[in-house]
Amino acid sequence: MTLEQTAFVIDRRDNVATALAALTPGAVRLTGEPVQPETTATQDIPDGHKLALRDIAAGEDIVKYGVVIGRATAPIPAGSWVHLHCMRSLVDERSSHLDVVTGAPTDISYE
Repeated sequence: MTLEQTAFVIDRRDNVATALAALTPGAVRLTGEPVQPETTATQDIPDGHKLALRDIAAGEDIVKYGVVIGRATAPIPAGSWVHLHCMRSLVDERSSHLDVVTGAPTDISYE
C-alpha cells in the first residue's frame, strides 16, 4: 500500500512533522529524518502546518528543526494539528497575539 499523504520530519529529535499538503484523518507517510516511517493524522491539518508525532503535554516544548520553537498551551494528542490554538511560539513572541485563522492582531484595538 502506498501512503498518499506525506509529512516531513526535519530532525530526529522533532515531536512535530510538517504537512507537505493538506492532511485529512488517516495514514501519513513520514519523510526526511523520521524515527518511524508513518503516523496517523486524527484531524484535518492545513498544508505547511505541524502534525504532532506523539502526545505533547501542556507546558511541554514543541521541537522542530531539532530545536525548541514553542511551548504547548494545552495537551496536544498525537496526530493532531499543532498551531497557535494549542501552542505559543518562542521564536516569534508576536505570533501569540495573532488570530489563529485570520492572522490579525488580537492585542490592538482599532477604534
